[in-house]
Parts: sequence; structure tokens; C-alpha cells
Amino acid sequence: MSYFNFEIVHKSKKSRARVGKIHTPHGIIDTPNFVGVGTNGTMKSLDNNLVSDIGLQLMFCNTYHLLVQPGKEVIKKAGGLHKFINRNLPIITDSGGFQVFSLAYGSVDGELKSKGKKAENKSVLKITEEGVLFRSYRDGAKILLTPESSVQAQKAFGADIIIPFDELPPYHIKNEYLKSSLDRTHRWEKRSLDEHQKDRQNQAMYGVIHGGIDKDLRDKSCKYLSSLDFDGYAIGGSVGKNTGEMMDMLSFTLPLLTEDKPNHLLGIGDTFSLSQALPLGIDTFDSSYPTKAARHGLLLCEEHNVKISKREHAFSHEPIDPGCECFTCKNYLRAYLHHLFKSNELIFYSLATIHNLHFMVQLMKNYRQKIMEDLL
Repeated sequence: MSYFNFEIVHKSKKSRARVGKIHTPHGIIDTPNFVGVGTNGTMKSLDNNLVSDIGLQLMFCNTYHLLVQPGKEVIKKAGGLHKFINRNLPIITDSGGFQVFSLAYGSVDGELKSKGKKAENKSVLKITEEGVLFRSYRDGAKILLTPESSVQAQKAFGADIIIPFDELPPYHIKNEYLKSSLDRTHRWEKRSLDEHQKDRQNQAMYGVIHGGIDKDLRDKSCKYLSSLDFDGYAIGGSVGKNTGEMMDMLSFTLPLLTEDKPNHLLGIGDTFSLSQALPLGIDTFDSSYPTKAARHGLLLCEEHNVKISKREHAFSHEPIDPGCECFTCKNYLRAYLHHLFKSNELIFYSLATIHNLHFMVQLMKNYRQKIMEDLL
């Protein structure tokens, strides 16, 4: 198809890593690459033109949140998400399925600590074969999200890459429920694909591989979804309670996927996980880690990350990273950033986020070069 194509530029001789290009209606995504999370159509504290200038090629927006506020009709009337948020570069939207997990069980960290106990949050009212009944976090209104309505919303948004509706069960559940959840997710994904294929609208759809850390279930998911007409694959579900379990699962799963389609690792994008997963052949990663880290005063650097709240930085008249070419490092010193953070000045969040996103963009450029030279 002319509107979406994955081009492999180079395969490393040292690992399964590869350099490629994902061609979309709104531009090319160089791979492997980091995908910033703009839940509500914005990277927190940054204007979208600035995000584009930094070099972020793909933004991940959240269907559930955009459905609740401002609503799909508002975005559709504006001419789609690209025009609504003024971003003429590729956008990927999720299905809202992640909320089945996060609203029912809390955050990933909280779910692991509670060992699968239900969170007090009552936003998820019912999960059935039809879909998921939510209570809006905004006004309490009931919202039924189904495979069909999720895809219809993503059609209205006009994202370049869309995700079928799925359930993300927690790590600590019985294997019987994991199996039944996988089967239901496969049915939901098939219904999503059927709805998508009624009118593709120049959008690509990635199938989401599930199965937790159960290799038999991951194998089953890969085989079933590979038999369907998806344009690429996203690896979702619980990826394990630590990096070791995740790497073991990815090492098993990735060779099961066809090499001529792009793959995406959902929700993982911290620098250590990136370094471990890239040699396995992951093409894109999404994570809110760099922007969250920025808001908490953690500034990413090649050697040692900077915790700007530390007293030592109050007297440091050097940039965050002397070798960095970002706007923040070229114009401001650590002492000033320390002052802004301690004073709770809002501009700190923007300056810190600029630096961290620039760091991630440059990091991925460096990784692509290493793969091209067969060093990774």
C-alpha cells in the first residue's frame, strides 16, 4: 500500500537489530526510534511545533482520554488530530484497552506491589464480550468502549497508526484467566480489524501480541495475529516483573514475527530497557519516562543523569551536559535550573523536558549509526 510501507535499510551482522524507515502519510519514521507519549495530544509542558523541532518523529496519543475530553466529534470537526493539535508529523493512537488494566488495577508498579489486588478505583464497571463499560473520570458518565467504537474513534482522529482494542491483564493472575483473556483479546482484535477494513482511510493497524510471560501463549498469539492482515505488530500485555523476564519474553517472541513488518514495544522506553531490547530487533518504543523524569528533576545524560534538586547544582555554572546541543543546554546553567526547580517555576518543566526529549532523539540516532556499522 502506498500510504504505509516499512523499508529495511540495514540488518546488523552482530544481532537482530535493524535500521529501517516507516513511510506514513504524514512523514517518515526512522527506526529504531523512541515514541513520545502525548496522552492528551501534547507532550506535557511543550508546544507541538517545538516537539517537532526537537526531532521527535512519532507521538503516541491516548484514545480513551481524548474520547472523554474533548470528544471525537470535536477532533473530527477540526479535521482530525493532526490539525487539532497542529502537528504535521506521524501520530499513533492506542485503543483505550490499556485503561482496562490501569483503571481496574492501578499503575504497573502499584499492581505488582499489590500482587493483583483490585485497586479502589471504580472507573471500570464491567468487562464483557461486547467490550468495557467505563465511568468517565471527568463527569462520571458511563462509556461503553468496544472494538468497533474504539476503531471508529481512531478513524475520527485520523492517526497514521491505530491499535485494535485489547485487554491488558495484570502480572499476578491465574493462568486460566490469562488464557481466557488472550482468547477474548484475539476476538476483539479480529473485530477491530474487520471494522478498520471497512474503510482504511490511509491508516495502518498494528496487531497486539499478548500472552504475558507464558511462552506457549505468546506463540499462540503470534501465530493467530500473523494470519490476519495487520500492517505491523505491537508487543503488549504484561512483559514481566523485571527486565530479565521481559528480555526472556522478547527473545522468544520477536523471532516468531515476520521480519518485513515493523514491530513496537508498548509502554517501555527507559534507557536501560532500550539498550537491552534494541539488539533483539525492536523498531519503536513508547514511554512517558523522559517527560516524567524531567518533571521530577531528573535530567538524562550520557554518562551520569543529573538530579537537579541536589544542593551541589546550586553552585554549578555549567550546562546539564556540556556536550549537549539542546536549547536548554545552550542557554541555561545548572545553577539556574536548580533555582527554578526549587522555586516551583513552571518554566523548569519545559526546559527540562526539552533536554530529555532531545537526549532521547540523539540517543536513537546514535543507536541507528551503531547498527549501520554492525557495532550493535
